[in-house]
Amino acid sequence: MAGLAAAFGSGAMTNSIDEIEFTDLILATGTNTTENHPVIGMKIKRAVRQHGAKLIVIDPREIDLVKYADLWLRQAPGTDVAVLNGLMNVMIAENLYDKDYVESRTENFEALKKTVEKYTPDYVEKISGIPAEDLRSAARMYGRANRASILYAMGMTQHITGTDNVKSVANLSMLGGNVGIEGGGVNPLRGQNNVQGACDMGALPNVYPAYQQVASDEARVKFEKAWDVKLSARVGLTIMEIMEGAHKGAIKGLYIMGENPMISDPDLSHVEASLKHLDFLVVQDIFLTETARLADVVLPSACFAEKDGTFSNTERRVQRIRKAVTPPGEARSDWEIIAAISNRMGYAMNYSSAQDVMEEISRVTPSYGGITYKRLEKNGLQWPCPTPDHKGTKFLHKDRFTRGLGLFHAIEYIPPAELPDEAYPMFMTTGRVLYHYHTGTMTRLSAGAMERCPESLVEINPLDADKLGIEEGQMVKVTSRRGKVTAKARLTEKSAAGSIFMNFHFHETAVNLLTNPAMDPIGKIPEYKVCAVKVEAA
Repeated sequence: MAGLAAAFGSGAMTNSIDEIEFTDLILATGTNTTENHPVIGMKIKRAVRQHGAKLIVIDPREIDLVKYADLWLRQAPGTDVAVLNGLMNVMIAENLYDKDYVESRTENFEALKKTVEKYTPDYVEKISGIPAEDLRSAARMYGRANRASILYAMGMTQHITGTDNVKSVANLSMLGGNVGIEGGGVNPLRGQNNVQGACDMGALPNVYPAYQQVASDEARVKFEKAWDVKLSARVGLTIMEIMEGAHKGAIKGLYIMGENPMISDPDLSHVEASLKHLDFLVVQDIFLTETARLADVVLPSACFAEKDGTFSNTERRVQRIRKAVTPPGEARSDWEIIAAISNRMGYAMNYSSAQDVMEEISRVTPSYGGITYKRLEKNGLQWPCPTPDHKGTKFLHKDRFTRGLGLFHAIEYIPPAELPDEAYPMFMTTGRVLYHYHTGTMTRLSAGAMERCPESLVEINPLDADKLGIEEGQMVKVTSRRGKVTAKARLTEKSAAGSIFMNFHFHETAVNLLTNPAMDPIGKIPEYKVCAVKVEAA
């Protein structure tokens, strides 16, 4: 997230996965960890059960982690900034913050203090629905912990205030003196296995590898020399901006790799129209996805077990992957496909192996400077690892922040873009389930996963179901301002009264026909987690 990068240098976990098990307190917000990150979920459970860690869960749904929590704060969807400001209000009012840390390692504290003054527990209760005394208890638990780790995921970022949410998490962690210490930190859990690596390598519109800015003359000249090509100083477009450009005809051709926007993007009717407006669409993937079916050209690529290379995981750990089987048919490794196209278009990419690419990465990417295949032979390395004799970095910001002092951001609460009203009286939020992965491209081909979870369900509170005359297993219609879908009802108190939850894995129930494409103005991430819907018996 751009907001976190301002204070911390990148959107990576500041700390390591193993540290979660041995901290004093874990605050999990916007992360259904046991279902979306089950290995890390296991670490949380062991921390609580075996090592005496305290656990605070902040989530509108009664997720599995709630069973292990000392305290569960059930906020109204989209009220995260108010809740985090409320925690900081109590910590400052009761002198539970780390004054020495704030004075020596941060700046702009007075502006933060002034902003959170009005976010008293009683005021936050009116906004979020969290009882004032529960908010006080959470603030005291967090403030008194020697080491506290904050974990979050897309439940925090997929809002129009996603950047504000992340900045607020950073504020809370710094206020407690928890950044730059073992067992502490701000720890975003990445949604896919190499999201971190893709960002590290510059697969973002505003940076080159290692977050070197496109707008920086110094960085641009460096890469022009390395690649022997003239580069633009103009920042590129995000996914949502690309789709809008395609819809308006400004973008004529699109090359999509390992992404399935016909299931994963919001307002799918608009996405489909946008892709059909293109003059030329190329999709590179391991299976013929819903998006690939619209393509003019499909390039079959190798899966993880069919190629050599590296993945960089959520804790900044760079790990080798090794080819175990030969790719089927005409499938090739992604780098081979890209290099072959580039060579035919007139720019030479003369790599002979994935190792050649890694050697170039080490030359141009300072945080990867000491990472080589030889060093990755047995164990992974966590960046920053700038030199061949560097051991890697277990946790970030030990003595100083990337920018020097950590910057507090004074942030006001802003409601979601779309709230329930008379026509669409319920909240809907979306997410994943344990048995499926993202758009189901792989897991829906697995008999075991499909047996455990064969369809998308409408998770609805029994109180709402009773009012609407809906019974368990009955087909219901869910309608938003953008579309409608039909699925079976599942009656459960996991979702609060007034809210429903649906997973987005199934094209037969394309939940993103409903979701709101309203975006965070900085991070450009859509508000998947909150939209207004009407629910009725089908």
